[in-house]
Amino acid sequence: MAEDNEIDQLLEKTNLEYMLEFETQIFLDVIHKDGLVICAKGLNLDLVILNVLKVYCDPGNLVIVMNANENEEKYFVEKLNNENVYVTTYDSHTTEREDNYLSGGVHFVTTRILVLDMLKKRIPIEKVTGIIVLRAHKLLESCQEAFVLRLYRQNNKTGFIKAFSNSAQSFTVGFGHVERIMRTVFVKELYIWPRFHSLVIESLKKHQPKVSEFHIPITDKMRKIQTFLLELMNLTVKELKKNNKSVELQEISVENCLTKKFHKIFQLQMDAVWHQLSSKSQQLIADLKTLRHLMITLFYADSVSFYSLLSGYRTMEYAKTSTWVWLEPAEMLFSFVNSLLFCGDKEFNAEICPKWKCLLDLVKTEIPNDIKKSKSKEHKILILCSDSRTCHQLKEILVNGPHKYLFRRALIKKVNFKSVNKKYESYDMPRIEEEPSTSKKAKLDETTDKKEDEEDDLQNSYLLTMTQTFVESNDESLNDSEVQFEPFSQMENMNLTQICESVAQTQPTILIQTFKGGDNYISLQKTLQDLKPNFVIMYNTNITAVRELEMYEAHRQQDIPLQVFFLLHNETVEEQSYLTSLRREKEAFEHLIETKSVIFYLKLSKNLPTSFLENGPFPRIKMANRDICELLQRELKSPTKNTRQGGQESAPKKQIVIVDMREFRSELPALIHKRGIDIEPLTITVGDYIITSEICVERKSLSDLIQSLNSGRLYQQCVQMFRYYTKPMLLIEFDHNKPFSWQNHYMLSADSIGNFQIQQKLILLTMHFPKLKIIWSPSPYASAQLFEELKQGREEPDIPYASSIGGEADMETIETKYNSGIYDFVQKMPGVTSKNIDILLRKVKSMEELITKTQEELKEILGNDVDAKSLYSILHEEHAPKEEIDTKKLKGKGRPKFQKFGKKPSK
Repeated sequence: MAEDNEIDQLLEKTNLEYMLEFETQIFLDVIHKDGLVICAKGLNLDLVILNVLKVYCDPGNLVIVMNANENEEKYFVEKLNNENVYVTTYDSHTTEREDNYLSGGVHFVTTRILVLDMLKKRIPIEKVTGIIVLRAHKLLESCQEAFVLRLYRQNNKTGFIKAFSNSAQSFTVGFGHVERIMRTVFVKELYIWPRFHSLVIESLKKHQPKVSEFHIPITDKMRKIQTFLLELMNLTVKELKKNNKSVELQEISVENCLTKKFHKIFQLQMDAVWHQLSSKSQQLIADLKTLRHLMITLFYADSVSFYSLLSGYRTMEYAKTSTWVWLEPAEMLFSFVNSLLFCGDKEFNAEICPKWKCLLDLVKTEIPNDIKKSKSKEHKILILCSDSRTCHQLKEILVNGPHKYLFRRALIKKVNFKSVNKKYESYDMPRIEEEPSTSKKAKLDETTDKKEDEEDDLQNSYLLTMTQTFVESNDESLNDSEVQFEPFSQMENMNLTQICESVAQTQPTILIQTFKGGDNYISLQKTLQDLKPNFVIMYNTNITAVRELEMYEAHRQQDIPLQVFFLLHNETVEEQSYLTSLRREKEAFEHLIETKSVIFYLKLSKNLPTSFLENGPFPRIKMANRDICELLQRELKSPTKNTRQGGQESAPKKQIVIVDMREFRSELPALIHKRGIDIEPLTITVGDYIITSEICVERKSLSDLIQSLNSGRLYQQCVQMFRYYTKPMLLIEFDHNKPFSWQNHYMLSADSIGNFQIQQKLILLTMHFPKLKIIWSPSPYASAQLFEELKQGREEPDIPYASSIGGEADMETIETKYNSGIYDFVQKMPGVTSKNIDILLRKVKSMEELITKTQEELKEILGNDVDAKSLYSILHEEHAPKEEIDTKKLKGKGRPKFQKFGKKPSK
């Protein structure tokens, strides 16, 4: 109750932003009780998070915001407009960061900096008021964010944690994903807000945009091509499943192949079993990607681009590896695609996309008519599309017209045709049917290359102006010649607000922009707030953008509604993909609601046995923060302890692993800490991990290993490790999401180096360094477990020693005091270690003197009887390899007889 009263007092003092009814409810829920908030895409929680930050934006509080991208940081800093808001980057010095932490307020910190500052005690963890986690669906137990939260909760048991996510589908991947995330963020409440929530429906119903849907039928040619492609995809999926009955391929379907999440679904399904697939199956998967790309090009690009792309696959070289080109639908597709571009005897007459006609009709007829009837002085049109390529395409169509655009595309793609249709004769273009002279050909190539360069330099937004003022006319429609569009050349030097103030009052303005959905939802919101459009044209479908328009209109609360036009190809894969996305999101929320009911049931089940609640599917969700931390600390203790000391358990010895600063980009440091081992981050030049006083480990991922072997860097790193440590190790670590194998070029690298070359170089490395131990680890989890086992019963690493060796000054000392060749030679001798080599080289001037030393004298120099005995033995005793018997030369009785396993030899 005391905490609630304090929060109520804070709310009274805070000047909060206006929120809708459902946003207010989310805000109150999360303010009074920590939890994980999952909302539908487009129902962005930026205002909720902004008001939460306003409540705690005070020098008396220290609040950390994790996982915010650059756009969100700018948005929140601008909206908060408070001196107590800090953005911490790699440019800020450590002392500056410490001062900022002590000053309190709200801090936007990258995860890697936060981990290092917590481990180095630069941030007073026990004084932190709380942590706000964005994109909670990306949290995993091994990632840096989970590491930060674990460090925070171990040292601070009273601060809050509030997590937010707008990706419900991400929580349905894998088993118990929601529960794992809730354990990771140490919360016990789950707040679910789908679009079909009654409060959301009621909030958005009050002010809705005026929506006009245009279900545009595609041409007969496009429909036939779509049918051929769907048949090919269906046959490919069937063949793939037929050849891999033992592999789980439920998610690989034609419907899923058409969704935007196809690549993520595919990667999740196939990465772990890729090495088990035959070459034919791998080619079928590549064919699926190719067919999907063709389908997307058909609807999102233009007829020339589709024709050019498809023609590239009709070659003998491609047909040798791919199977779909030999199928009957493919043959029909190849023969039919010519009708998209040509009529008669190779006469160029490219088919125009039906959406273009509808778009031009809207911006040249429908919207201008509405503008004439409108009393508003400013007229702004926003066109939203899927990507920068479509954005550039629409700009060119509005400025130059569809025919000129298609003809230019034909020149760029070098499409061969004998003549052109009358529609294209008016354009001033070189005639292709005549063989151009050398100079003309060079000029044409130069023009084509220039166009390609311009196309590569695509933007995410373009601003156009209507150059002609609308005049009253009896004619209800306007001709093409009456409305023209020109690019706004000064856009780079002005922001959107300045452009609107200077241009929109005199001329209608059109802004073409990408959705920038998902992680960059702030961008579209800012565009809507700055531009304040009267008309919005949704050229492509996008769930997030549609709901953002609903949210914008609900917050705007104007009498004149925003007019929104939806352009959608009817009965096509585009429509099906949109409906599939809606269905998958709905199913994801239904799964979350069911999961929440189970969690709620377990929390209220007082009659259940305590053992079930402690060891059941949700053991930690029902516990308070303090109980969670105690359980976590108990788990981190080593289970194997000798307690036979008069009935008393000895205090656990503190274990330390020194980790190089650069290694915090990987998962391994977090997993080592999770096993109860303290991490000491240092900038070290020898090795990546110092496990004990003798063991130094250089970690390499598969790609790093290949690169280091090619450059020779790994050899130099091994030289350094052997100079300073007795037991250097090379850790070759694989990705836990991929197979523990490199028998396939897919798993190796894009480089041309093969398996045999890598094996050769590794053999050479071990020949140069016979004492080098190579560890093959299937995952970071296995590496962390191995490190813990290697530390058992061994001396802890020396922090001052690890930080002082290997630097330029240290190398200069070796080079000036000793011959580096002699230094490396002596270091390889038995009994000589990194700790006694300096004493040995100082007291013994030459090899002749070393040979004359007795074992007792060597013991005095090396300080160890075992090392002295090993060195004396190698110098004075005969060491020859055992003579091997050539069994081929022995005959009859002289040939050795081998006994069977388990059989006693006869006497």
